[in-house]
Amino acid sequence: MSYAAKNEVEKSIIGRRSIKAFKTDPVDVEELIELLNVAKWAPNHKLTEPWRFQLYTSNGKEQFVQAYIDSQPKTDGEVPERVNRKADYFRNIPLHLVVIMPEDPRQRRWDEDYGAVSTMIQNFQLAAWKRGIGMIWRSNDWIYDPVFREGIGVKPGEKVVATLMIGYPKHIPEPQDRTDIRELLTIIDN
Repeated sequence: MSYAAKNEVEKSIIGRRSIKAFKTDPVDVEELIELLNVAKWAPNHKLTEPWRFQLYTSNGKEQFVQAYIDSQPKTDGEVPERVNRKADYFRNIPLHLVVIMPEDPRQRRWDEDYGAVSTMIQNFQLAAWKRGIGMIWRSNDWIYDPVFREGIGVKPGEKVVATLMIGYPKHIPEPQDRTDIRELLTIIDN
């Protein structure tokens, strides 16, 4: 069952798509900063603002790409062709934004921080989408690899929450069906 959006916020949420195919047109860094300044209004317990960002653009993308390549297993000392193809794909994406949070040893604080960062990322995605900028939120296995983490300068005690690949969409995918909430909702009324 689909839901008909009733206002602009609902239309934005339902209309946003994860983008995998990007145009090579550059995205203005100042516009990206504006969007992050909007996204920071996400709810976060005690206003801890538990996030920091690393933006890879232009020639700086090579550090991100090389960290990815270095983190991948080699075949007879050689970089596998699939890794080189993925690296070329990454090079052609206009921006890579790594979103990082501190890993607080207190579980409650860690959970609150992760929730706040995730909410901030969703705000960022929605605000960017309204300006015609698309992205995909990736949390691939290699973000946990010490070689990748060291290669991009993630410190011990920090978590990479997302690598956001950002640009103008070359292709906007069709929406995929979602489960009606009625199938996932238990109502307790006594």
